[in-house]
Amino acid sequence: MGRSDNSRDGKASGRQGGGMRKRSYARGNAPIKKKLAPKPPTDPNLIRLNRYVANSGVCSRREADVFIAAGSVTVNGKPVTEMGHKVKLTDVVKFDGRLLNPEKKVYVLLNKPKDFVTTVRNEQGKRTVMGLITRASKAKLLPVGKLDSTTTGLLLFTNDGDLTKRLLHPKNGLRKIYHVELNKNLRAEDLKKIQNGLTLEDGLVRVDEISFIDNAPKREVGIEILSVKNRIVRRIFEHLEYEVVKLDRVVYAGLTKKDLPRGHWRYLTDQEVVNLGMIK
Repeated sequence: MGRSDNSRDGKASGRQGGGMRKRSYARGNAPIKKKLAPKPPTDPNLIRLNRYVANSGVCSRREADVFIAAGSVTVNGKPVTEMGHKVKLTDVVKFDGRLLNPEKKVYVLLNKPKDFVTTVRNEQGKRTVMGLITRASKAKLLPVGKLDSTTTGLLLFTNDGDLTKRLLHPKNGLRKIYHVELNKNLRAEDLKKIQNGLTLEDGLVRVDEISFIDNAPKREVGIEILSVKNRIVRRIFEHLEYEVVKLDRVVYAGLTKKDLPRGHWRYLTDQEVVNLGMIK
């Protein structure tokens, strides 16, 4: 019985002389892939409108789409409702008439070590706090208020100018708690004087609370104060002829040093940002 001619049923390979040739890529006859055209480089000066709005701190990007569709956002004076619309960083973008800043808001909390000055620029070779947060963000972050070079503890940095103004405004009276170590034991009568309020060269100063630290020498106290006056804690004790040996800010506007070692920084949580945003 001879070999059947499989060409009739169309199942033979090309080597068998069949009519239906199977594709073989063994000899370099693979199909030529079409070259895809390279994507044009993105313009760093263009940004999607929803991202622009979200970065300004108004809302999330998804919520921004809703506001854009509703006509609440204008670009250079004209409402824009188109999804995916891109704007230039130089464009004037407003939300309900409020001018927006597209730079994403960043909030960084540092546990400041000793012997670092709270300045943006280097002063006479001194180490600055800015060098400790260089990797936190490419945005221009600024410290909220100041701490003496010898003072340690919590220091907040942000590029949110509106928040900074609110935090530093005297009427807000942010809660700040310091751990103070003096050069000698604090006398009971001086503790009472501080509790009742002291009159310094720039007026009356009241503290919210002051007490000795549990299981510590009488030269260590905790003091809670709302005043924004310069060097106020040191001046209180200097007025009573004490020298402040160590001063550590352990609480600032509801923020604490928990799980934040000295010299380290962290980003604020979303909830912490919301809490600070409630300060008017």
